[in-house]
Amino acid sequence: MSHTQDLLINRELGLLEFNRRVLAQAEDANLPLLERLKFLCIVSSNMDEFFEVRVAWLQETAVATPERILADGSTPEQALAKVATAAHQLVRDQYAVMSEVLFPALREENIIFLRRSEWSQAQQQWVQDFFFRELMPILTPIGLDPSHPFPKVLNKSLNFAVELEGRDAFGRASGIAIVQAPRILPRVIKLPAEVSDGHRHTFVFLSSILHSHVHELFSGMAVKGCYQFRVTRDSELTVEDEDVKNLRTALQGELRQRQFGDAVRLEIADTCPAHMEEFLLTQFNLKPRDVYRVNGPVNLVRLMQVPDLVDRPDLKFTPFIPTLPEMLRKKTPLFDAIRKGDILLHHPFQSFQPVIDMLTLAASDPHVVAIKMTVYRTGTDSVLMESLIAAARAGKQVTVVVELMARFDEEANIGWASRLEDAGAHVVYGVIGYKVHAKMLMVVRREEHGLRRYVHLGTGNYHPRTARLYTDFGLLTCNEQIASDVNDIFVQLTGLGRASQLKLLFQSPFTLHSMVMEAIDREIAHAQAGKPAQIIAKMNALLESQVIHALYRASQAGVKIQLIVRGVCALRPGVPGLSDNISVRSIVGRFLEHPRVFYFHNDRKEDLLIASADWMGRNFFRRIETCVPIVDAKLKRRVIKEALRLYLDDNVNAWDMLPDGSYKRRTSRGKPHCAQLQLLEEYTR
Repeated sequence: MSHTQDLLINRELGLLEFNRRVLAQAEDANLPLLERLKFLCIVSSNMDEFFEVRVAWLQETAVATPERILADGSTPEQALAKVATAAHQLVRDQYAVMSEVLFPALREENIIFLRRSEWSQAQQQWVQDFFFRELMPILTPIGLDPSHPFPKVLNKSLNFAVELEGRDAFGRASGIAIVQAPRILPRVIKLPAEVSDGHRHTFVFLSSILHSHVHELFSGMAVKGCYQFRVTRDSELTVEDEDVKNLRTALQGELRQRQFGDAVRLEIADTCPAHMEEFLLTQFNLKPRDVYRVNGPVNLVRLMQVPDLVDRPDLKFTPFIPTLPEMLRKKTPLFDAIRKGDILLHHPFQSFQPVIDMLTLAASDPHVVAIKMTVYRTGTDSVLMESLIAAARAGKQVTVVVELMARFDEEANIGWASRLEDAGAHVVYGVIGYKVHAKMLMVVRREEHGLRRYVHLGTGNYHPRTARLYTDFGLLTCNEQIASDVNDIFVQLTGLGRASQLKLLFQSPFTLHSMVMEAIDREIAHAQAGKPAQIIAKMNALLESQVIHALYRASQAGVKIQLIVRGVCALRPGVPGLSDNISVRSIVGRFLEHPRVFYFHNDRKEDLLIASADWMGRNFFRRIETCVPIVDAKLKRRVIKEALRLYLDDNVNAWDMLPDGSYKRRTSRGKPHCAQLQLLEEYTR
């Protein structure tokens, strides 16, 4: 591998490889059946974002700077060609898993998705009544002619291209009409028990209902064909710095346009004839490689609602109740408990409730004078935000840094920003050009000896629902050095001035990258001096080229490097003479692995840090991130065990990355070790 570009894996292909690992969960017969269906839906959701963001960026780059050389050495056009090949194969495999594996297995459990050809007479009558009652009044067919141009099709909406024969009441005979399915309608409809032929759970697709009754929309004309389609559009928002007077106002304008960005993908039914495909391609200015023909519904994400409609606990993961750390189980008041020592929370195995309690208590505690918090993703219904609003109304000094550019959460964050301002909170939007991705909460409390600051720092979002689905760490502390650093970062975000020298924390975009580079160089020096040298790092993505090349140098110097990278990794492990000492594994299981944990042996000092940042260029240089050392010896041992050692021993959910960027599932030899299951057994009930 003599060329620089040979040293890095293509980012987009790496993302597709991750989705292939998620698809493998849908194929895994050891998992509960309805959970496998969810994994199939997750692949579709991931692919939507992949096209909306990554493919859109590639297409835009191919037009703007076609000669640009990407990190892996390819041009944008070459990358698009490789991505199309891999994505088409992944989609084919996904629909094969649905139709050949999951649907037959679900049918055996009396969970049935009926095709139109399978409808009984009673079911046909029910569907007809449903169409006239629920669909007909809100459908708007659009016949195409000079006074009715091709309609604006919303991003990811379900639509039908209808071929017609004959003339309408005005003598028009365009031959084509478009029917848009309103988003308020469910895409999967459960039939009532009385028409389910004794089967307990019978479903029909909205697309099937429309197909069977679309002729009702075109009185006196013959329907020659009806073909579902869905277009995915560029959804990246851009706000030009120099034009912004009010970021929230500017972003609200951009959000209105997101539904109509440039098209990047067209999904159509596999029965769609070539001439109709060509017609649609022309309307959306797409190439043949951008068409994805599917044997089934064009949006599998909507199947995610099915498990909630099916009362079959035996086909789902066993529910669990997360526990509290021992100190908090003693009913010790939260602030008293934090004063006695740092508290580490490992979600979802340990409850997120202490974080909620910290804000709830702060809102009503007469001794609390101020609260400061960052908000990246928190959802549209958040008890945390309600507590901040209550605190502001109670007259406390509440400062909230709301990241308005949190992708796909912009609208929810704008809503919270408005409500917080109305309640009297100070709301700022960080720094234009730098996303505020740090997870920080600080409560200032007046106590006997003066003001004391209580801090929560996390690797995940302030989102109670995802705290049940993602693995993350949170640190509750009143360590004065940490509290001082957190306060300094808040001052940076709300005021003006130079970045101050932090005491314990590392921060992007100022010191985090240099710390990682220096830590790697230090391990290289130890290895060259004949001392043990080791790096273990866990993250969601590894893409930053300077760090990757530093890791290559460390490997060549003899440093043992073990990387646990859930998603995309641009580094090539196990290349002779380059990365012999580097292994990369990905864990894909019941929970989404989300913490960022960095371990450097450092001549037996064992430096350990948790962070909000992945090792990506955007996290190091274009975001505000925090990284905190774990200094308490007991907590350090816990994190090393729970975040690193258990996962390095995992032989159930682990995939080993190969030098070419592909992955091989690790097979259990002997006793199976599943890190997530072990933690569930240890911390939940």
